[in-house]
Amino acid sequence: MSFPPPPNLFERRDIRLSELGQSESLLLTYGWMQLARTGDNRILDLFRQGLIRGTVTGGQGNEALIVPLALLADKAIDVVSFSHRGFGGHLIWSGHFGDHLCQYIANSGSPTKAREGNIHHGDPRNRSLPMISHLGIMLSNVVGSTDSQRRLGHPAVGFAFFGDGSSSTGDIHESLNLAAVLSVPVIFVVENNRYAYSTPVSEQFVSASLHERANGYGMEGFAMDCSDPAHVLQTLGHAITRVRQTGSPLLIEAHTFRLRGHAAYDTCDYMKPGEAEAILAQDPLPKYRAQLVAAGHGARLDAIDAEVRDFIEATIKAALALPPITSSGVADDVFAPASSPMAWKPEPTAPENLTMAQALNHGLRKILTERPESIVLGQDISTYGGAFKVTQGLVGDFGRPRVFSTPLCESASTGYALGLAVNGHRSIEEFQFADFATDAMTQIVLNAATYHYRSGQKVPVVFRFPCGGGLTFGSFHSQEMESAYLSFPGLKALYPSNPQDAFNALLAAYEDDNPVILFEHKGLYRRGKHPVKWDPDYREIWQPKKICSGDFATIVTYGEMVLLATEACAYFTAEYETTFDLFDLRALSPLKLDRIKESLARTGRLVVIHEGRRTHGFGAELVAGLTEEHFGQLKAAPLRIAALDIPVPFAPELEAVYRPGKDRIVDAITAWMG
Repeated sequence: MSFPPPPNLFERRDIRLSELGQSESLLLTYGWMQLARTGDNRILDLFRQGLIRGTVTGGQGNEALIVPLALLADKAIDVVSFSHRGFGGHLIWSGHFGDHLCQYIANSGSPTKAREGNIHHGDPRNRSLPMISHLGIMLSNVVGSTDSQRRLGHPAVGFAFFGDGSSSTGDIHESLNLAAVLSVPVIFVVENNRYAYSTPVSEQFVSASLHERANGYGMEGFAMDCSDPAHVLQTLGHAITRVRQTGSPLLIEAHTFRLRGHAAYDTCDYMKPGEAEAILAQDPLPKYRAQLVAAGHGARLDAIDAEVRDFIEATIKAALALPPITSSGVADDVFAPASSPMAWKPEPTAPENLTMAQALNHGLRKILTERPESIVLGQDISTYGGAFKVTQGLVGDFGRPRVFSTPLCESASTGYALGLAVNGHRSIEEFQFADFATDAMTQIVLNAATYHYRSGQKVPVVFRFPCGGGLTFGSFHSQEMESAYLSFPGLKALYPSNPQDAFNALLAAYEDDNPVILFEHKGLYRRGKHPVKWDPDYREIWQPKKICSGDFATIVTYGEMVLLATEACAYFTAEYETTFDLFDLRALSPLKLDRIKESLARTGRLVVIHEGRRTHGFGAELVAGLTEEHFGQLKAAPLRIAALDIPVPFAPELEAVYRPGKDRIVDAITAWMG
């Protein structure tokens, strides 16, 4: 699409430390502030005219913070994630004003294909990470991408923004602590405009100084008055240089101004009489203009104002002339395109008898040895070797930068892993138990899973989930989580049932350009040793595997239930001379059901077995996916065998009743056959 060229002034997007205080730098700052302010105001006008849907959040009053910071950042190497008030930063970092405008209009020119609205976009290819609405979540992503840049040899600095309201969320504290522990040079900026939507700071926290929280994390912190852009330029210029040189994080409490409500629909009726007018009187932009006029730049400012006004109006006209978005391709891009196989070394050539835990360790060693971009992280995974010793010995062989234990912060650790992934590293994160991953639910299902669809950026990260019951661990260490996670689009998932498949699955998951959950049943970690070697057909793990052949019915299962179903099939063959087609599903997302459908067309009967609870369980999806096209040809109603609809009980006598065992599987199929 063609937008009018911006005024010559906006060809410059950078200010160097040596240029601070120079007239041209001050005028450049004013120009970008005026472009951001006028753009925000016109976007609000378009919203009120019904030309922009949803809502808009404006950065009016925040320009004296965002514009100097964006101009001082090194856009070639630094990392940023702007928040709701960061429109000026988006304009400076990359792209044309028209691109950002089309994002709001959500037309055919939208850089997210109108899949995201208003300020919820970025430019991940240039390390501007798109925000999501869950406050605090993006900080750890910035930590990860900044660390990735540093690992690649770039002296990068990260910039992470959050408001006074979101400073109360757990993700903020997790991320600050993680950056301090890992010594990642991120500048955390609290945009303190004294209101979290409608809640004043007096009702948010007791301490009046948010920057003092930096002391608790062993990092520098200070407050900054954002009423004077020249002062902000000086303060930020030296702070950014210091952080770039020291490699240590920093917390800045930026006292800024929210000249309008939280969003376009906010009436601000929660403010005291005269309060809104008092805030408006502190608006930094007209004060800054007056200073520049007093310094003799009045004519230049008038020219800049006119250029900005004409440029914005011409761009609005061009953007509104673009056709609306069409629904063509709306279901595309949920997953990144299929990647080519990596150039794995065909070893080990000789099979080794390994447990599943050892096979996974073997796979991790292969990845760390052959793939320099790989990083393994999680709680207690280094010296201790993980809760189930799957990572035992890795830190000694590959070192802490590649294999390291994180603090107890599942959400921030996951966000950090995502930040690594979007910047070119490939991270493998182990959760002690799948149950604990619920603390990272937002990062996994709403951030990682949607990343490619809304931004076109691939997110190659593997989440290892030790899951399942049978070991008397109780409700908080025994969950089967596939139904919960896979109800959200954008996640892939593998669930191996034996050591060779676990080895193959780890390689296949690692080289995929999407977030992949690797479900690992804890009861299989040491369920005997089996031969494991290099398998050139390791990618077949994405397809179901036939375990047994028969005629009476088609049985579909996965995980530990494969072993129990195999025993049940052997029982029916010996006792009743009845045989079954038994399939190990292996890949839970995306589902590849063609082979199983062919079997079902022949047998006409379907049995689905899974350890998770029956109601809302994954088996219901399998039954629907396998039968909805040819339901009329079935010889019997499908049979689902699953756990009871109760929390996982602790005592072995109770857990044995809760989850399917061989005897219950046999009894259920026998009754169904009758």
